[in-house]
Amino acid sequence: MEIIIQPNADAASALAARHLARVIRGKPDAVIGLATGSTPLRLYAELIRLHRNEGLDFSGVTTFNLDEYLGLAPDHVASYHRFMWEHLFDHINVDRQRVHIPTGLLTGEDVPAYCQRYEDDIRGAGGIDVQVLGIGSDGHIGFNEPGSSLASRTRIKTLTRRTREDNAQYFESAAEVPHHVITMGIGTIMEARTALLLAFGESKAAAVAGAVEGPVTASNPASVLQMHPVTKVFLDEDAGSQLGRRDYYHWVFDNKPTWQRD
Repeated sequence: MEIIIQPNADAASALAARHLARVIRGKPDAVIGLATGSTPLRLYAELIRLHRNEGLDFSGVTTFNLDEYLGLAPDHVASYHRFMWEHLFDHINVDRQRVHIPTGLLTGEDVPAYCQRYEDDIRGAGGIDVQVLGIGSDGHIGFNEPGSSLASRTRIKTLTRRTREDNAQYFESAAEVPHHVITMGIGTIMEARTALLLAFGESKAAAVAGAVEGPVTASNPASVLQMHPVTKVFLDEDAGSQLGRRDYYHWVFDNKPTWQRD
């Protein structure tokens, strides 16, 4: 893991966007895995700025989203389909045919075959070059809740009470938060060539410390990224506040060779 701690979320997100932009410019048909929620909003805003002001071209890019709530139509105010179009896709020149977001409109018997097709589509696209991730306050990535298999693939998952409470802000009431989702598995995420984990705010500090410096354990699913060959963790000072070696992480970043700065 490369731990990059910045003064605030805007600065950390800008660095993550710079990394993504470099990948896309070097590989115009890059395959990018995307996340939802409040954490990547600044990243997406910066990508939109790079598209509008610096000509970052998304026309050949293929995207795969991590997850979607089961039971929500694409136009539901809290669906991740709607989130992605409102906060990113409507503002860049992405090819609609290259956008992949799990559907929430599945019946029970359709779920296993659909999840296998999603896996097949990722492989058919050549695999994910860069996977953007957030982290839950309990360490989940995607919707892989604590206790998830570290080898899991795209599948249906039941949300914990804590995750439903955390996500209630996006619904009219907590009771409306679905109990089930479709999510990429941890094994799927680990096959991405690069993982970018973003975390901001004090509420994420304990989960981040466990993921970065704790044991690799299904109790903190993000900790598996310690085993990933290329993971970059972008934090603000609050999210990094419980890291025992945070001074060292600052030292490493501040003393990088110029050619490694991006």
